[in-house]
Amino acid sequence: MNPLSNTSFKDPSGQVFMKHGVIYRGIQPVYRKEYLHLMNSGLYTALTEQQLLIPHQKIHRKNQKDYFLVVKPTQIPFISYPYEWCFGQFKDAALATLKVQKISLMHDMILRDASAYNVQFFAGKPILIDTLSFKIYEDGQPWPAYRQFCMHFLAPLLLMKYKSRQFSKLLRIFLDGVPLNIASALLPIHTWFHPAIVLHLHLHAKSQQYFADKAVTTKSLRMEKHALIKLIENLEAFICRLSLKLDTNPHTWLTYYEKMTYTKRAFAFKKAHVRSFLQSHRPTTVWDVGANTGTFSYMAAAYSRQTVSFDMDPDAIEQNYRYGKTHRITNCLPLLLDLTNPSPSIGFNHQERMSLVERGPVDMVLALALIHHLAIANNIPLVNLASFFSQLCRHLVIEFIPKEDPNVQQLLANRTDIFDRYTPEDFEATFVRYFFIKQKTPIIDSKRILYLMENKRRLL
Repeated sequence: MNPLSNTSFKDPSGQVFMKHGVIYRGIQPVYRKEYLHLMNSGLYTALTEQQLLIPHQKIHRKNQKDYFLVVKPTQIPFISYPYEWCFGQFKDAALATLKVQKISLMHDMILRDASAYNVQFFAGKPILIDTLSFKIYEDGQPWPAYRQFCMHFLAPLLLMKYKSRQFSKLLRIFLDGVPLNIASALLPIHTWFHPAIVLHLHLHAKSQQYFADKAVTTKSLRMEKHALIKLIENLEAFICRLSLKLDTNPHTWLTYYEKMTYTKRAFAFKKAHVRSFLQSHRPTTVWDVGANTGTFSYMAAAYSRQTVSFDMDPDAIEQNYRYGKTHRITNCLPLLLDLTNPSPSIGFNHQERMSLVERGPVDMVLALALIHHLAIANNIPLVNLASFFSQLCRHLVIEFIPKEDPNVQQLLANRTDIFDRYTPEDFEATFVRYFFIKQKTPIIDSKRILYLMENKRRLL
């Protein structure tokens, strides 16, 4: 993982930095009063006991003269971003943020930031990671982060519910949240008949436009604490009721395992061999790319400290996330990812949010029933795929699906076959430039081949 020293440069209260692979937060003297109130008021204890705020330890360093204090937060195994979350993750992160805000008010503090980027998923639950998000509450003060909350959480949730699950990706474009006027314009007309949507989004967007050139600040506005709590509870109740019906169309990846071309015997054989690779290597971290609803991800989670389950289909990831919650599996994180267009480095100077590759490498990557979609459906040459995977992992479990396979034939049904070098021999010759082939296992009742490979470079 690359240094994070540039991810928090906009915050004058403190900075995040990394040393010897460990993340620290330096707190500036300007935030001393707020930090001491957080710790002494009981708020820190209340939030950490409820697993709503990441715990930290105070660190005594010889050379910390630039900081009032340096703390070491509990380390997050994998940093995810809101544009990689499904609807359920957005909803849970929003509710966690509102709960933090309510508890803060009970201790005379208030969230000054309500950015979705301040939330990570840790042990299966959303948790606030920014210890410097709080300020001391002043009597009559409105919530300074109300607009930001609506832009980062409410707008994406409503767009995902009423328009398209893919609208979570807007946060990849709008790093400070989806502008409310854009969200309002995109939402269907019937949302104007829903009181909560009208209040928190449509009228909020219009008031924002109206006051854009007016000299109005939060200091000139007043909201009593009981009214502020009612506002938060109204948001909380509304978001709690939001739901998403999964698309069970047979063309979606959600139903992949119901229509797969394996025989039962072949699929059981494949599962047994993937399990044996996991048992023998006991990887600390696993990425399952093209995970569908997570069958192999949850298998990997049984043998690893942290598994990340990637798929490009929002409904598959939604089902995956619901399964993990229901079965209380805390070390498997489902995320949206299109491998043909993976999350890039974005933000100022490309340094505010890390790319997928920058968040690796990991011990093992599972790339099962995937290679034909990348090579055939998306025209990515095998050499490019081999080079890409070599940046991600120490061990690669990858399945080759030949042209004779029904799934590949379906991909070629309406196009010219220009893939004369898509053969097992070419696949192996290409991947051995980057990997040692440790094991090659033909899958019974099919012509598919399962490989266990080891990177020629030692990444970890």
